[in-house]
Amino acid sequence: MKRYLVTGAAGFIANKVAELLLSQGHTVIGLDNLNDAYDPRLKHWRLNQLRRRSKFCFHQMDICDSRVLEKFCSKEGPFDAVINLAARAGVRQSLEAPELYVETNVSGVLNLLELSRKHAVTKFVQASSSSVYGANEVRPYQEDGDTTRPLSPYAATKKASEALCYSYHHIYGLDISVLRYFTVYGPAGRPDMLLFRLVQSIYESRPISIFGDGTQERDFTYVEDIARGTIAALIPLGYAIFNLGSDRPVKVHECIRIVEELSGNKAILQFKPAQAADVPATWADISQARQRLGWQPEVAYQEGFKRSIEWYKEQRGWARDIKTE
Repeated sequence: MKRYLVTGAAGFIANKVAELLLSQGHTVIGLDNLNDAYDPRLKHWRLNQLRRRSKFCFHQMDICDSRVLEKFCSKEGPFDAVINLAARAGVRQSLEAPELYVETNVSGVLNLLELSRKHAVTKFVQASSSSVYGANEVRPYQEDGDTTRPLSPYAATKKASEALCYSYHHIYGLDISVLRYFTVYGPAGRPDMLLFRLVQSIYESRPISIFGDGTQERDFTYVEDIARGTIAALIPLGYAIFNLGSDRPVKVHECIRIVEELSGNKAILQFKPAQAADVPATWADISQARQRLGWQPEVAYQEGFKRSIEWYKEQRGWARDIKTE
């Protein structure tokens, strides 16, 4: 069994990755600064699911603090791999505080790469995003497609993190997998994402803002599928980039229709102008992940939406008060 350092452990994706690693018998050391980028109650709920596991150890820590990280690694290491899922996420929020995104998504990544180099970590996994493809009209997106024109500070910082990873692979020989996630959703998901906002608004009879006319498309990918792909990328690969998506884009208005049908309620929609930082569509070509990782998504969006709704209904007593906009 191995020891994995998972950053952003209270976050949506990292929490599920840690859960699956623990279920395989590995030891997981989780880091998270538990910031208030969104309601910390969600983060604490996720974290509490992991605290029940004997091989999970949590440290509240910021990856932007290189000195604290160095002391931590010297004491808690060695690690078989670093899985960096800590990030400032969200396209629109990055327009309001771009400096925070640079600090975490660029400087924080640099700190972890330096630690991996110094402490001889044999594998580094870096979370990236479909946002790096910008408004590229060649779909489905392939990993060697154009990523030179990011539309938001968030996307730009994710592209920068990829570039840093390649530099550390080239100079120091670090074995690095970069994963471009496509619209991850599921139970206990991020409250700024469409599905959480939609489910909450329907059950609480609140209006929901839809930016654009609803014809924009998203490659919705279930969180457990994403976690499996992340773990699959822990194998030796040198330097590799993989799209992790469903390969089945869904229009926003179809997403709304399905959630209305599953919940038995109607959404109160408020259409607003599309935002310049939002891409019109995402669609992942996942042939590389299939061929090299032996991975493919298993949960169809209809089933994933159903599970997300069920989670909300179970946690509604507090989830109804989570701020989503």
